[in-house]
Amino acid sequence: MSAESETESEARNVTGSTAGRDAGKPLAEVAVVVIGFDDAAHVTDAVRSALAQGPVVREVVAVDDCSKDGSAGLLERLAASEPRLKVIRRRVNSGGCGTPRNTGLSAVTSPYVMFLDSDDVLPPGAAEALLRAAEGAHAEVAGGLCVRRELPSGREIAWQERLYALHAVVPHPARRPRLVHDTLCVNKLYRTDFLRVHGIRFPEGRFPYEDVVFTARVLAAAPRIALVPDRVYVWHVRRSAGRLSISLDRAGVENWRARTEACRQAHEVLLGAGQKELARAVRAKFLDHDLRMYVRELVLRDVAYRRAWWELTRAHLAEYDADDWARNPAAPGRLAGRVVLASPEPCDLPRLRELAARPARLCPPYARAGDGTPVWSQRLPQVSLEPLRARPVQALPLAVDGELRPGARGTRLRLRLHELYGRVAQAGPEAVDVEWRHRDGGDVVVRGASVALAPCAGAGPEAPGTAGTPGGREATWSAETAVDLAALAALGAGTWDLRLRIRFRDGASRDVTAHALKGAGLLRRSAVPSARQGVVLVQPYSTHSGALALRVAPGVRGVLSVVRRRLRRLLH
Repeated sequence: MSAESETESEARNVTGSTAGRDAGKPLAEVAVVVIGFDDAAHVTDAVRSALAQGPVVREVVAVDDCSKDGSAGLLERLAASEPRLKVIRRRVNSGGCGTPRNTGLSAVTSPYVMFLDSDDVLPPGAAEALLRAAEGAHAEVAGGLCVRRELPSGREIAWQERLYALHAVVPHPARRPRLVHDTLCVNKLYRTDFLRVHGIRFPEGRFPYEDVVFTARVLAAAPRIALVPDRVYVWHVRRSAGRLSISLDRAGVENWRARTEACRQAHEVLLGAGQKELARAVRAKFLDHDLRMYVRELVLRDVAYRRAWWELTRAHLAEYDADDWARNPAAPGRLAGRVVLASPEPCDLPRLRELAARPARLCPPYARAGDGTPVWSQRLPQVSLEPLRARPVQALPLAVDGELRPGARGTRLRLRLHELYGRVAQAGPEAVDVEWRHRDGGDVVVRGASVALAPCAGAGPEAPGTAGTPGGREATWSAETAVDLAALAALGAGTWDLRLRIRFRDGASRDVTAHALKGAGLLRRSAVPSARQGVVLVQPYSTHSGALALRVAPGVRGVLSVVRRRLRRLLH
């Protein structure tokens, strides 16, 4: 039996052994530490969600980090009628989240502790689900599913969903390296004495990514961990707020400096504890997650930011050893990192943005070295793309160009799939399935047709040395289909993301997005006549990662709402 199946089997046994307690009254063993600063609009909702967990929560410790907006007064009035609530007012603002959490942790008297931010909430039953899992598995830590809720749309995205798909018990963190990807502290319950015995606390002061270091310290102490699929935390993301949260405010390069420092410290903590595999997993996570996220935004930054970011990133990546780069060398984050290391100055930012997208797209030109080896570019031949040849076609960073042509006689979608060093022709692309997914409701999907992919002139395996070189012909395949604009408009105004599935001769498939072609008015807003809505305002556009998406505003009311939003932006 594999290690994975052993832990899942053990989890089922634990679940069964505690089922008999369901009818009994849960013990009041959990403390919830709530931290807040100048968040009078939300902090009482957070505290009430902790109190609403029921008798399983013995105490709620609310730490106000020297707010000036009356937050502490609201909490003290609530505490006057709620004996489980204790309010601690800090006299000096710490500048971060770590210090107030440490303050709350020091005041906790319960056997278990959870953490909650003032602008988030605990869903009903979260504390009990985690407590039962921890006690049933004799675990020092229990974790559950966190969902990111985008406001005001209400769109929800599960955080690290793979980790929490099933009940599981992990006897040692090294058995599940994926744990380093879940750097949140708020979707977990900890034994209080475990944290105190090992001296595990958050970094003090203004340290934007304190969760990353705290999580590394927890894993370094080798706890037994219980995982549950229950939803235990709702993380509210308010991107339009007047003051962005510390982690969301990525406009300055200091944010990136803080993130790289947090990842560096996490690696050192785990390495110092002898957890070599977990330490290596921290670096892999940095390349696959952190680096890709910031690379997608580089084209939006000014020249000074780009230069500073590039210098910081090169210095950080220079600390990686050969083994860090050798594992999964064709992964998009590793390829992007090697480009940054190879070039002393920022370069190829639009192409890097496409590579950092999810799913990744490696756009042309496709260069080769003098011996025919695939390379990033003629300027950076030291960055080899040879590992792509061994990657299965369903994992390749395939590039598809997309363009939308709205019109009174129908809206057409044109697609062009690019060759990738002969791998695409070898796999034999046959068709592409088209679907449109609503941005604010991932389960709202309008499926288009399955369209045959036709080879364009010169399609077929590339001749050695021709890809990306002057005069070299690049093989492509094309498809065209109608867009059911009426079906999209019938579901109201909103943004639709294009999703494609390329199907190959042997039955394999690859899910991709389309690179939005620009120029010649391709991304211009159009008013399209509609028999049902009268008029539909349509605008193809390029997302931050360069993917093709579509905004739709049906009817006169929809058109007016777009005009009003545009006027507000101009006035702002």
